[in-house]
Amino acid sequence: MIAEKKPLSAGLYFVATPIGTARDITLRALDVLASADVLAAEDTRTLRHLMEIHGVPLGDRHVIAYHDHNGPEVRPRLLQAIRDGKSVAYASEAGTPLVADPGFALARDAIAEGLPVTSAPGPSAVLAALTISGLPSDRFLFAGFPPAGKGARESFLAELADCPATLIFYESPKRVCRLLGELRDSLGEGRQAAVCRELTKKFEEVRRGTLAHLAQEFEGRSVKGEVVVLVDRPREAASADDLDAALEEAMKTMTMKDAVAAVAGALNLPRRQVYQAALTRGKAK
Repeated sequence: MIAEKKPLSAGLYFVATPIGTARDITLRALDVLASADVLAAEDTRTLRHLMEIHGVPLGDRHVIAYHDHNGPEVRPRLLQAIRDGKSVAYASEAGTPLVADPGFALARDAIAEGLPVTSAPGPSAVLAALTISGLPSDRFLFAGFPPAGKGARESFLAELADCPATLIFYESPKRVCRLLGELRDSLGEGRQAAVCRELTKKFEEVRRGTLAHLAQEFEGRSVKGEVVVLVDRPREAASADDLDAALEEAMKTMTMKDAVAAVAGALNLPRRQVYQAALTRGKAK
């Protein structure tokens, strides 16, 4: 269907774009792209290509680059266009604007000035992954990209350990194995999880299982493409008495290392917590 050019009132229009398959664009998004007075995009080449695929004419309009590096310089220009009575459409490189995207500051400043802001909703890697993960969707938390530094990552994950919701992370394919190991150690190896890769694309892949299983499966594996990692909410925590009893039984026939691994898996507790409990037992004797 050819995009329909309709008059748009002055304002800021956030346009969701496909995360893979180009046909996932909505009809309304195409209409907005065809009609907006000003076009802005996180990646201008991606937006131009998308418009070409769907036969949306650019005409005499230019696509303005708006990203993390030039935001302070470009935002005033876009906001002034809206004040001048123009419609401004901003498109993320892929997915829904403001979700791991530089559009937040633009939305915040437009709202602060009382300028109209609306959305042409559509594709989102967060929701696509949640839909096919097999994990509870009644309550979820999008945690974004974990920090790169070790200490910051440990604190970041520790804060999420008891969150009563499905956790959703974006991660670089180069760090997926590292993240799965950290999640296993921080949240408990028995937690159910899913790794979704290249959603809606030719090589889409979803791997499901416990954090321990997934961490082992991705160990040493070369991963490519966009990745979303999801982790189920915690089960009811085992009591200190349960932990102590499980350790006592396990250590009758196992080394401390093996007992810690077995108990952590059985009770879905972080290995560090079980290890500390085992050390405390040893000192008490």
